[in-house]
Amino acid sequence: MDRLAAMEAFVRIVDTGSFSAAARHLRIGQPAVSKAVAQLEERLGVRLLFRSTHGLAPTESGQNFYEHAKRALDEAEEADQAARGASATLSGRLRICAAVTFARLHVVPHLPAFLDQHPSLDLHVVLDDRNVDLIEAGIDVALRMGDLADSTLTARKLGHGRRVLLATPSYFARAGHPQTPDDLATHKAVIYDQRGGGATWVFKRGAEEKSIVANGRVHITAAEGVREAVFADLGITVASEWMFATELCSGKVVEALADWTLPDIDLWAVFPTGRQASMKARAFTSFIEARLFSKERLRP
Repeated sequence: MDRLAAMEAFVRIVDTGSFSAAARHLRIGQPAVSKAVAQLEERLGVRLLFRSTHGLAPTESGQNFYEHAKRALDEAEEADQAARGASATLSGRLRICAAVTFARLHVVPHLPAFLDQHPSLDLHVVLDDRNVDLIEAGIDVALRMGDLADSTLTARKLGHGRRVLLATPSYFARAGHPQTPDDLATHKAVIYDQRGGGATWVFKRGAEEKSIVANGRVHITAAEGVREAVFADLGITVASEWMFATELCSGKVVEALADWTLPDIDLWAVFPTGRQASMKARAFTSFIEARLFSKERLRP
């Protein structure tokens, strides 16, 4: 097995967590994969893998080698695609990451069309409301919402959406519709306990600004839980319009204090720091941007 093939075998082992899964992906025998890693370790003079409770994992040296090897493989693939020009199709693996609810509602439904365009491409989707370490998790591109806490990230702003105050009609029938932000003192709130959420809500109307601390007995760390809590009439919440897009259209939830505005929320495509975005990552970003802001009429 040549050096590039050995690098690919090692990358697949790290991605899949086992020799057998890497062999299946590469369509070669497991002994060939094991031999490739042994030859790499012998040539480099370091141990690259250790066995953990979750399977095989890279050592510190292995992780460093993985990151450089993956970059080299991406660059080799892009060189092939550049040579083929317009006739090139994407192939290999693309690993993307997004918040659970946003992805379920606004990304996953579009994936069949993207995969139809690129029949040789495998897509790995990591769903997490937290901001995972892109390099450690092997992510090619992440979709993130809100302010970017890490200013060193390589990112491209795709658009922005409204934050709205909302609840179910049955909740408002019982608790009454607030007329001003001050009225929220008598309302129960569902608090989204993640970065970009919290109990402090800032409303603006013209030059007027009101900051209130919501009275919430229910704090939830996942957007899916916030949605279900609202549907269960546990209270009023502030959320991105994206989180309740279908229900706002159907009337299952309704907006309150519509004459006041809350800070908009930005949507970003984020790429691993220090690495040029791969052709696959750029293609996916452009595809999802076009889908979101043309078909679903989100605001760019």
